[in-house]
Amino acid sequence: MSQPRDFHPYSGSNGPPVQQEDLQDYAAWENRARIFLQPIAAPSILGLFGLAGATLIVGAWLARWYGTAVTPLIVFPFVMAFGGLAQFLAAMWSYRARDGLATAVHGLWGTFWLAFGLLFGLVAVGAMPIALTPVIGVGNPGFAFWFLVLCLVTGLTAIAAFAENATVGLLLAVLAVGAGFIAAGFFAGSTWPVIIGGWLFVVGACIALYTATALIFESSFGRTVLPTGRYSRAANIPGRRAIRPLEYIHGQPGVKVGQ
Repeated sequence: MSQPRDFHPYSGSNGPPVQQEDLQDYAAWENRARIFLQPIAAPSILGLFGLAGATLIVGAWLARWYGTAVTPLIVFPFVMAFGGLAQFLAAMWSYRARDGLATAVHGLWGTFWLAFGLLFGLVAVGAMPIALTPVIGVGNPGFAFWFLVLCLVTGLTAIAAFAENATVGLLLAVLAVGAGFIAAGFFAGSTWPVIIGGWLFVVGACIALYTATALIFESSFGRTVLPTGRYSRAANIPGRRAIRPLEYIHGQPGVKVGQ
């Protein structure tokens, strides 16, 4: 569709007749338009380290490697800050990075650990009766539903993650199964499913620690050091660059989606 004879290219509205030099200036400006970015580091580095720390501590307690029934009253500040606050911030930065999967995962687990810390924090300050504190081996359907929802949503994110990265998909699948066992244990008032879930949480924490380390090494060294199971051969070969930056004709950086 042709523009009117007196269409002004700078304002997009009708104006005085356009001179040839104006058209040349406009074309030069259009061809050299710049995209100004506000780069951010990969948010999942922080998020996965936070997930690993909180899940390791709580998973080891659930697996009965250490502690007693009152152990959560000691560890809840760390879990709330390291696993909750750090992951929630990572979720918001993942949103800035346009990474929907990381936003969902870190947002889900970050708020879960915040709620976990809040629950035991209320018990610690006497704002909630200690009789309501979840105890391994004692039925607590209300607490079991926490892990049931965590299992369902984490399982769905695991399916999505396998489309991008095998390591992250495996991490989320392990955590989903672990949450399912813990939910079953608190529903039935049985100890052994909770212990299995605790072991799986520890395994998930180790995978998260590996993945976060791989991401931070890649960021620091500028190349792949530890493979993370991306569906790209080059991205899993140590020494190769996982991502080749895009540049347009005049050298402007491209806009990358994700981390």
